[in-house]
Amino acid sequence: MEPQERIMDTAFGLFRQYGTRSITMDDIAERMGVSKKTLYAHFTDKDDMVLHTMTRFVNLVHAECQADHAKSRDAIEELFLVMEMLDRRMRNMNPVMLLDLQKFHQKAYQVFMEYRNTHLANMIRENLERGIKEGLYRPDIDIKILTLYRVYGCMLCFQPEAFPGVSDMPKVQNVLLENFLYGVASAKGYKLIEKYKQLSQNR
Repeated sequence: MEPQERIMDTAFGLFRQYGTRSITMDDIAERMGVSKKTLYAHFTDKDDMVLHTMTRFVNLVHAECQADHAKSRDAIEELFLVMEMLDRRMRNMNPVMLLDLQKFHQKAYQVFMEYRNTHLANMIRENLERGIKEGLYRPDIDIKILTLYRVYGCMLCFQPEAFPGVSDMPKVQNVLLENFLYGVASAKGYKLIEKYKQLSQNR
């Protein structure tokens, strides 16, 4: 792994846990056991580091989504694979991170929003189209409305105030996606959801 990637991994681990505002370049340097000079050899400033770190994160998520699409046998398995990936990627993520991006790191926030509005929306729409072709989703669903509904549903894990008393945001994401699937599934798809749920629980 390249030095810049190691720095971004360390930085993202701290940002994910504490948000970006409360983490300084000193904190990152100390965690890595290097000098701040080493960090500034790779990044102009903290804002530049946040931008590169978030860009790398969304690119990794997008690449994994594409890989899950390629190896999945059907639309429903694809979403179960994506659920597992998001659980790994977003575990222990502090929801304040997105708020910090919005307030203090506009370029990084735009990277995240562009991912949401393009790649994520396209992936959801294509999955719905695929599920209909495979007979796993009901043919009468409104793809445009449900794509937007699902896109905004994905953002709810960054709004813990919407789920008072619930601290496990990845679990919220999984529950919402599972119920979304039941809502669009045909009778054939419903049986397949049950099958994949059982396989997932047995892992």
